[in-house]
Amino acid sequence: MNFAKFQVLVEQRTGFRTMDRPMASGEYFSDSCGDMYTYYLKVGPGDVIEDVSYFTTGCGFGTATCSLLVELAQGKTIDEAYAISEADIEAQLDGYPEKKKDYPGRSLAALRAAIDDYRAKRTAGSIGDADLEAARAESLSRREAAPAPAPAPASQVADEKILIKLH
Repeated sequence: MNFAKFQVLVEQRTGFRTMDRPMASGEYFSDSCGDMYTYYLKVGPGDVIEDVSYFTTGCGFGTATCSLLVELAQGKTIDEAYAISEADIEAQLDGYPEKKKDYPGRSLAALRAAIDDYRAKRTAGSIGDADLEAARAESLSRREAAPAPAPAPASQVADEKILIKLH
């Protein structure tokens, strides 16, 4: 497992926010540990994911997994994002510890529920072409106004132990 990348994902929490006025959302609740995963989507023309965010009550592995999935889904079409696999997520961290192998599946279930919600709303006509154009314009505006990303923190790994500093 890539502990340095794990630490960065936990500290930076890419995509960790409740989205204002999402077009669609999806949840997954893990009854085995009580973690909740919620994804929010805004989709633009061509069914391209313009904005994706998440909220979780999960631990560091939940946060890291959701952040990875945000990075993988952003800018993809909904079909491409739906096709992301557990193996794709695991590969981003060079694997997961055995007791944490179910985290990619949990996160994917929530993202796919959000995509299913989007598809249902689009089919029902509650999301129209004007909404897609507005999502793209809002996404462009948000990206232009966003500050430059902070440099990745140095990790401290020794004897397969990691020090995680939460701010």
